[in-house]
Amino acid sequence: MRKRDPGLRNFLLVAACASALFAPTTEKEASIFEVRTPHGLIFTLQHSPTPQKYLIETMPGGVALLDYNNDGLLDIFLVNGGQIKRPSNDFSRHDPRYWNRLFRQNKDASFTDVTEQAGLADAGEGNYGMGVAVGDYDNDGYPDLYITNYGKNILYHNNGNGTFSDVTAKAGVAGGGWSVSAGFFDYDNDGKLDLFVTRYMEWDMQHSKDCGRDFHIYCPPGEFPQTTNILYHNRGDGTFEDVSQRSGIAAKKGHGLGVAFADYDGDRFTDVYVANDGMQQHLFHNNHDGTFTEVGLEAGAGLLMDGVPLSGMGVVFQDYDNDGRPDVIVTTLPRQTYGVFHNDGNSTFSDQGAQTGVRMLSGVTSGWGIGLEDFDNDGQKDLFVTQGHVLDNVEKIDPSVHYLEPTLLAMNNNGRFKAIDPGTDTLVAGRGAAFGDLNNDGWIDVVTTVLGQPPQVFWNRGGRLHWLTITLHGTRSNRDGLGARVQANGQTRFATTAGSYESANDRRLHFGLGDAKTAKVDVFWPSGVHQTLNDVAADQFLDIREPERP
Repeated sequence: MRKRDPGLRNFLLVAACASALFAPTTEKEASIFEVRTPHGLIFTLQHSPTPQKYLIETMPGGVALLDYNNDGLLDIFLVNGGQIKRPSNDFSRHDPRYWNRLFRQNKDASFTDVTEQAGLADAGEGNYGMGVAVGDYDNDGYPDLYITNYGKNILYHNNGNGTFSDVTAKAGVAGGGWSVSAGFFDYDNDGKLDLFVTRYMEWDMQHSKDCGRDFHIYCPPGEFPQTTNILYHNRGDGTFEDVSQRSGIAAKKGHGLGVAFADYDGDRFTDVYVANDGMQQHLFHNNHDGTFTEVGLEAGAGLLMDGVPLSGMGVVFQDYDNDGRPDVIVTTLPRQTYGVFHNDGNSTFSDQGAQTGVRMLSGVTSGWGIGLEDFDNDGQKDLFVTQGHVLDNVEKIDPSVHYLEPTLLAMNNNGRFKAIDPGTDTLVAGRGAAFGDLNNDGWIDVVTTVLGQPPQVFWNRGGRLHWLTITLHGTRSNRDGLGARVQANGQTRFATTAGSYESANDRRLHFGLGDAKTAKVDVFWPSGVHQTLNDVAADQFLDIREPERP
């Protein structure tokens, strides 16, 4: 008998394994999501692609899940782009086609567009929309909105009566340049939410470049100067102070896109991770005195183990292996792999892309919005990434890479991720992703944005396992409890609405409990208070109020 070439044999073995992994009949049956658009959610992300390939065209847009009217139902806010008219900075944001949109959820799970009645109809003069952050910056019990733009940013104060007011000028948070992602967090633990804004580069319409030879393409970030991010300190009187220079944040320039927050070294002060495009990633350590030091490289979280810079897009900063320490996963462009930085303790991280299986899942795709959530309630956080290339004509450059890409859903089995069917075969140019329990059934859902298309809504089909969802109410700490470390039955979550890409998640903390019918819950508040609740019944939405005295 003629011997088979070992290389061919290995190829066939890999192909057979891949075929088994992605067999449509098996994976379709195993899908935990149903992808469908709820009644009334009518929106198209207008990014206005042009032959000139202005880079802003491919970068929007964010999505937020928030309960803006405190009726117990998550609402959806979607950021729109704008109309690009060369070489003008008038993006027609007064035209309803280019408005951002707020959709109120009704009791029957349908949605109503309340943009006009909420006071959000006018998206601003000279702004092209990017992302959104959510937080109760004035501790009045209602979530506020911060919209990032190419141009000036906008802070909308929630008036508590179903309407918002533009308070940008009074608050002093307009920014400027090209802002991308943002997030609220309390960096000095004074009980008031501060604001961090990433900025991408020094770029404007008049100085845009064409980086193609035979045809136009969007330029890589290295063609434009790096810029600084912005940190605003909340004064507590409705205004913010730009402390970017004084805090040390402006000491490091970059190509900032995603941002996420967690206390990675257990010192009770929230740190900042910024996903940078085409360079090292930035980890800003909180020094407890109002300043930050960038330690990405020395901490092992700035580059992969081979030393190659990442095209960082989105980022999540949570504990994927239940060791109590927040890890970092960064999405990237193809020909790279998503960065998985495991928190090893002692203020150091290690590249665990191979060990987690994420390296195998991400080499030929472009990731944007990302989340670590327990979608099957087995007590382990799973991985979700919305994907799509930057270049809408990338096939002309490399036929093996595609502009429209599938969504990645990978289930966590003791720290190793395996891809399963996400519930749709539709290929998209995905961008933002937000995570939360839309229908209050105890199972996490996802909303993603798609360039030039309506959003995708991933409804979790649910199952038999138990869960617990916690809403924090700070008293000494900020009212949202952002920055708290919460543990339930050996799992840890860090309270935040930020992360992903340009998006804001449900502020409630969700825990899958598996077969357990009760949980022990520990809350480590930003104020330093440690609160313990024993024998908490599963399958409920639990409000936890911070004790006013330690």
